[in-house]
Amino acid sequence: MRLLVVNWRDYRHPLAGGAEVHIHNIITRLSEQYGHKILYVCNRCGAKLPERETYDGIDVLRFGNEYNFNFVFIKRIKQIVREFKPDLIIEDVNKVPFYSPLYVKIPVLLIVPHLFSGAIFRETNLLFASYIYVLEKLMLPVYRKCHVHVISNSTKDDLVKMGYRRDDISVAECGIDHQQYFPDGKKASAPIICYTGRIKKYKSIEHLIEAAPLILKTAPNAKFIIIGDGEYLDALKNFTKRKGLEKNIEYPGYIPHEEKVELLRSAYCLVYPSIKEGWGISNIEANACGTAVVAADVPGLRDSVNPDSSGLLYEYGNIEELAQKVISIITDDQLRSRLEKGALEWAKRFTWDNTAEKFNDVLKARFGNIYYQEFD
Repeated sequence: MRLLVVNWRDYRHPLAGGAEVHIHNIITRLSEQYGHKILYVCNRCGAKLPERETYDGIDVLRFGNEYNFNFVFIKRIKQIVREFKPDLIIEDVNKVPFYSPLYVKIPVLLIVPHLFSGAIFRETNLLFASYIYVLEKLMLPVYRKCHVHVISNSTKDDLVKMGYRRDDISVAECGIDHQQYFPDGKKASAPIICYTGRIKKYKSIEHLIEAAPLILKTAPNAKFIIIGDGEYLDALKNFTKRKGLEKNIEYPGYIPHEEKVELLRSAYCLVYPSIKEGWGISNIEANACGTAVVAADVPGLRDSVNPDSSGLLYEYGNIEELAQKVISIITDDQLRSRLEKGALEWAKRFTWDNTAEKFNDVLKARFGNIYYQEFD
């Protein structure tokens, strides 16, 4: 099939995150293993990236910027369709949908990593949050007849509540690269509690900072390492200073991949306190490195944790419960050992090959008349 993939960013964009990792790992396998021809359309990051590029078997077309890409896309979509002649448009909805069914009469498959819903008001100003909130609400009338592909059952449930038919929604969880994420059997001599991911307000990382004094009462030699970068980083650092925790909490920022994996291997647990996620790939990465997780019991995160096997869940915002869950892992060697074994078994289930295979199965099942015509 000829697949036109639309997303705000591509894998090489400096602000690429989990959504870009997800779609990149799928489409590179769709190209290499299943023979699909793919054109990936995204924004150009203010002309810092080339307009056209081919890498990992994918042709990339970039235009517009972080603020106007969806509007420029509306102007160019008909021309792109005429030139590329796609069989199917795949829209990856990362915050803002593109509403391509309004402009072209080509089948559309929608990928929804997760919906912000009311959580967006914790992340940004009222005006922009309202803009995203309304655009999400307007999705149903436009995409009602489209198949939707999601990365967790929680997001599927959210879409059903919005009015989408359950039978029109497929699920394939994110994978990881097990050649990069694996254990080495070595833990730090003193407890390390870490967070890895973007530093954004809705991630609620301040909850871990609030829990730190409670944890330090039991484990005074514990160290907290918050890895990642983002617009909320300075606010977190200031909050840490106000709490008098500068000596206990480190902010190394963005670090090379090898260092991140080394930290995940040596940590006693990873904490993911977000208010809502599409999945929680950091949980699986930590698990694959032999590290248990403590995560908020919220949509997405509860999907990526096997409770009491790969990690522990706590009530979102309950600082005392968060602290107690962390304390139980870092002080109880028997519990930690059991969770580490369960984490390794749980992580084995999630590979990018499996994710891509499930996605290709959706193409065959939902668009079989086009799929088999192409490959006969």
